Amino acid sequence: MAAVTAGTAAWSCGPSGPPQVFQRYVRYELGGSVAFGGLDGETVYPIEGDLFGSRTPTGASLPLADVKLLYPIEPTKVLALAGNYLSHLGEGREPPPYPEPFYKPLTSLANPGDPIVFPPGAQDVHYEAEFVIVIGKEARKVSVEQAAGCILGYTCGNDVSERNWQNGSIDGPENKDLQWWRGKGSDTFGPMGPAIAVGLDFMKSKIQLRLNGEVKQEQMLSDLIEKPDSTVSFISQAVTLLPGDVIFTGTPGKTSAMKAGDLVEVEIDGIGILRNPVAG
Repeated sequence: MAAVTAGTAAWSCGPSGPPQVFQRYVRYELGGSVAFGGLDGETVYPIEGDLFGSRTPTGASLPLADVKLLYPIEPTKVLALAGNYLSHLGEGREPPPYPEPFYKPLTSLANPGDPIVFPPGAQDVHYEAEFVIVIGKEARKVSVEQAAGCILGYTCGNDVSERNWQNGSIDGPENKDLQWWRGKGSDTFGPMGPAIAVGLDFMKSKIQLRLNGEVKQEQMLSDLIEKPDSTVSFISQAVTLLPGDVIFTGTPGKTSAMKAGDLVEVEIDGIGILRNPVAG
């Protein structure tokens, strides 16, 4: 069964079959095989080719409920931004003069529907709803104007964070790690999906996080301090971004702790809903 609700596409199939150009793409597993498909409503259309070049429907179709959705791309690296909304920085704090990226390990990624598992010793694990950039073309020392051509699309992410390890927030600063290696990089601390939206006018989209159905975070993506183009350009001056690489772009507002049995959902207009249970 599908692990998430993918949302509603902006168009639907006509009587002649699937669209030749999809607005959303998924990576899925069925019968032990992994493939990419275009997503239209509650139907997945397997594609030939790959997401970075020519891609066409095979003519087959699958009910979304019959496949297991995976995080929608396999990156060579995962980056994330800190402090990219004024609402998260808090009153009186000035935004950073340039993007503040950090790395999350590949092993932090988690599929839609898979549980968020707390590592031993974790005491204060928070959700962080995030808009995620998916790179489609190698970006090395690109300008802001060139950066748009290097972006394939966007997806939803949850930058799960153990605040005690990150900030020393429970038992004092002596418990704060020097680096964020486990506070933001533990296994399952990077759920991502359900789909990659291409051609999305993200400036009109809203991001929302719900914990057990209650809205906890809500913001327009137009409020991002550093937009995708400037983010990609800045990072590419030092680090070459390769097709499939992803950049989490920061979380809005305030966050709070999750516990075992919770259900956390990240929804972005035009992309869908990333839903993960919390195993604790």
